[in-house]
Amino acid sequence: MHTVTELRAEGNYTLWLRFDDGLEGHVYLGELVATNTYGALSDEARFCRVAIDPVSNAVTWEGGINLDPDVLYRDLMSKAEAALH
Repeated sequence: MHTVTELRAEGNYTLWLRFDDGLEGHVYLGELVATNTYGALSDEARFCRVAIDPVSNAVTWEGGINLDPDVLYRDLMSKAEAALH
């Protein structure tokens, strides 16, 4: 499991994350926010109130909306690998 050590919301439904092994980068969540499950985050002010759950290490918002840090890590890792090729 990968641990998010730093996190911030940026414009256009994008998160910047840093993980415990130093991997960092941006993840765009605009398509996710457009779904019924995550539609509550379409309010950009609410989206910006993202946090790291201290127990589960999930990326979380009020109302019980969570994202698995391992999924976000894989997304960043795939971008990093693609940039190398």
